[in-house]
Amino acid sequence: MRLDELPAPVPAHIDTAGSATARQPLARRFSAWLFRDHGAEPTPIVLTQRRVFVLPTRAGLAFAGALAAMLIGAINYQLPLGFALTFLLAGLGHSAILHTFRNLARLEIEAGTAAPVFCGDPARFTLRLINCRSNARYALQLRSAGALARIDQIEPQASSLAEVLLPTQRRGWLGLPRVTLETRYPLGFIRAWSYLQPDMSVLVWPRPEPAPPPLPWGSGSAGGIAASAAGRDDFSGLRNYQPGDSPRHIAWKAAAGGGPLLTKHFSGMQAGNVVLRWDDLPPQMDSESRLSRLAAWVERANAGGIVWRLDLPGCSLGPGEGIGHRNACLNALALFGQPRESA
Repeated sequence: MRLDELPAPVPAHIDTAGSATARQPLARRFSAWLFRDHGAEPTPIVLTQRRVFVLPTRAGLAFAGALAAMLIGAINYQLPLGFALTFLLAGLGHSAILHTFRNLARLEIEAGTAAPVFCGDPARFTLRLINCRSNARYALQLRSAGALARIDQIEPQASSLAEVLLPTQRRGWLGLPRVTLETRYPLGFIRAWSYLQPDMSVLVWPRPEPAPPPLPWGSGSAGGIAASAAGRDDFSGLRNYQPGDSPRHIAWKAAAGGGPLLTKHFSGMQAGNVVLRWDDLPPQMDSESRLSRLAAWVERANAGGIVWRLDLPGCSLGPGEGIGHRNACLNALALFGQPRESA
């Protein structure tokens, strides 16, 4: 056969790309099986023996290299004390493997509190680590998405709380990513770790607008307060000044005496309903800006003890007041426009 009759070779990059594509699903499945990466799991989570992984650290590898050098020297020079020291240190290293493994094994993890936060504030995931053994556990670390939490000691038959702080960048539900729980106790030669992902999530509220306009008082197109003129004349007391309060209602005489800035509160204002309407906001504002302004108004109305109603497209809350109504309104703002499956 002549050289020009030989079949052209198949480009190597085509075969490599095809085999790499075929290996990717297999590698992901193997990694998910080995490290139990199956998504969120219910609590309590018990770290059984199959969930704890053990490998030497850099210090452990250096320790093993030193032992090998000591053993070679003892063999070469026939040093009985060299053999004794080498085997003694080797036994110490072997014991460290067991103690590091036992520091994590059979530890229980329960989900704690996860209160809602405003966007931009850190989300706080609280985990409870329970030690059911008769010996204490030391030097535990939890890592998740760059966050780090440390527990110095868990007493026997006791528990300890660990708080994982994660940054928030957008509103809605934020789930707790996979957490790596590790320890290097007692000597630092061995690293034992386990992966866990408790089924926890935090609701992130929209960030209130820093300097919103005053609440939409009056009965104009922006909604208002349904109070009679006679009701506005019924003075009911003083409260702390809130940004956006009308200058006509400020107690200037009290402020002139060097006291704090106070606002006159009337029974008509307390009985009326401030309506916060989505459709009455300026049309040039985008959705996130509207949610931010409504969140700021909800905070201001709640701080001022005002009855308010929140009107969103397809949703209306109130009228009401108090912390419960405030949380319900902020929850509605956080989940506005998001699919129901995300909740």
